[in-house]
Amino acid sequence: MSNIKLDSKVPEGKLSEKWDNHKFKMKLVNPANKRKFKVIIVGTGLAGGSAAATLAELGYNVESFCIQDSPRRAHSIAAQGGVNAAKNYPNDGDSIWRLFYDTVKGGDYRSREANVYRLAQVANNIIDQCAAQGVPFAREYGGTLANRSFGGAQVSRTFYARGQTGQQLLLGAYSSMMKEVNKGKINVHTRKEMVELVVVEGKTRGIITRDIVTGEFEKHAADAVLLCTGGYGNVYFLSTNAMTSNGSAAWKAYKKGACFANPCFTQIHPTCIPVHGENQSKLTLMSESLRNDGRVWVPKKQGDTRKPSEIPEEERDYYLERKYPSFGNLVPRDVASRNAKEAVDDGRGVGSTGVAVYLDFRDAIKRDGEQAIRERYGNLFQMYERITDEDPYVVPMRIYPAVHYTMGGLWVDYNLQTTVPGCFALGEANFSDHGANRLGASALMQGLADGYFVIPYTLGNYFASEGLMTDKVADDHPEFEKALTESKERFNKLLNINGSRTVDSFHKELGKIMWEYVGMSRNEAGLKTAIEKIAKLRSEFWKDVKVLGSEVGVNVELEKANRVADFLELGELMARDALERRESCGGHFREESQTEENEAKRDDENFCHAAAWEYTGDNQVPNLHKEELKYENVELTQRSYK
Repeated sequence: MSNIKLDSKVPEGKLSEKWDNHKFKMKLVNPANKRKFKVIIVGTGLAGGSAAATLAELGYNVESFCIQDSPRRAHSIAAQGGVNAAKNYPNDGDSIWRLFYDTVKGGDYRSREANVYRLAQVANNIIDQCAAQGVPFAREYGGTLANRSFGGAQVSRTFYARGQTGQQLLLGAYSSMMKEVNKGKINVHTRKEMVELVVVEGKTRGIITRDIVTGEFEKHAADAVLLCTGGYGNVYFLSTNAMTSNGSAAWKAYKKGACFANPCFTQIHPTCIPVHGENQSKLTLMSESLRNDGRVWVPKKQGDTRKPSEIPEEERDYYLERKYPSFGNLVPRDVASRNAKEAVDDGRGVGSTGVAVYLDFRDAIKRDGEQAIRERYGNLFQMYERITDEDPYVVPMRIYPAVHYTMGGLWVDYNLQTTVPGCFALGEANFSDHGANRLGASALMQGLADGYFVIPYTLGNYFASEGLMTDKVADDHPEFEKALTESKERFNKLLNINGSRTVDSFHKELGKIMWEYVGMSRNEAGLKTAIEKIAKLRSEFWKDVKVLGSEVGVNVELEKANRVADFLELGELMARDALERRESCGGHFREESQTEENEAKRDDENFCHAAAWEYTGDNQVPNLHKEELKYENVELTQRSYK
């Protein structure tokens, strides 16, 4: 019988005062005692980098782990469009409350109110912090920071650095982090992959890593572990995520008792370069900021293969502007994606495959001049031309939705702690702030909020409350030995199968099942088929995968095999979660639950909860726990962007 009880630990009191009151009531660790604690941080993206820098500045000893050859190569670098904050510099009616409201509504009322309000509250600090670090945000002529609009909002609140915002913010966090490395407060371990979480008597005490250059396994002990490892979008094989992005660290925590929440909430991003061939390994995202000036359209006639320049204005369907006059091309991602799919399914797709829609800058160039568009999006246009060999200043971009971000993740309470004490999850690795759909420019906001402004308080409270100053566990504890042995055995097992199929062939097949049945729209029959097919594929994987090479030295196939083994389990959980949630909300669209206008139709009476799944054993049905979501400040209404 499970002993897990979900306690969100949301403080009492008025929404706008919860975080300030909570900060005051939490226990502190005095400066001299901070150096007696060690923290392991897995991942060096915006959440991991900002947490490492901040905790080290406070005096904690930080062990930082990343899979890349440098912390600055973390996947946050790929975020293009911007970071949200309610500074209201344009004086267009923004406020902390409006940012909170837009985020809750954008997530289709499936996020925790208190977490989202805190996010909106601390977002303003992020801009001050990053500007002080030297992040080169775009500025107006008079020197003030510039803002642009983004999907899901009617105000301009997105701060940006051309189309490289993620890169610039990451370099800010990285420089702060390296300052602490030079002081000896952070020890960085590059090219190390976390392969196991070590739990001793119910508390997280460290991790097992595998060096991806030498193949060596290592034990690392600490007083707490922070998982800042991003999302699991690569379960679909083709996604906008880097090839090294994976769900394995979070999955290992799940198997050690950390509940996995809302795994079916996947974000399909509407502005990606379409698939061009069978042998592609990833997709490229074009920033959502392009929807500020680009107009989305398809021909009105089915099967129209004329060049875009030959299709007159009256024969074009600017479908987002037609259907959603209030928001137009700036509707949220889930709405834009579903409408693109609808146009393609209707036989009005464009390009050689017919699986794309146009994003056209003709009118913006006429209105503002080519130079203005170059200044806003130059590097994005350059990237598009390099990949497609088409000039978007002359020919409209072709775009189509692709898997981009995962709103599900490890269940955490208000303090960002998982259901395993001492194991915390930050940024995209947790489920907490975006509900069923993330608004653009909110990923960077959440990662930095968690790392710079939330975890420094809540981690200190954990240390001070649990008596950990005297209760230390070293890496020679039997649990470390056990975890090390199990990790080695798992990798050896993969090497010894010696079947006939490549790792990629299994991953591709899983991706096709996921996209077909757990993709942009889902139904009961399809989800049941997916669960069946994935279970069968998983069993075949463990009998017939062929991993070349040895356990010593660099072995990319072995690394991939470990991750794909986890994806084959996670994919089934995603389908199971989608089957259980018999409603449509945000990125989760159940065909059985839609309005007369084919929009997502929620069922607040039965599904106003976060679904947190508890591992019960390999090939066993996991336990479902529900965290009921209470909306005391926002009225639950049918989402409308018309």
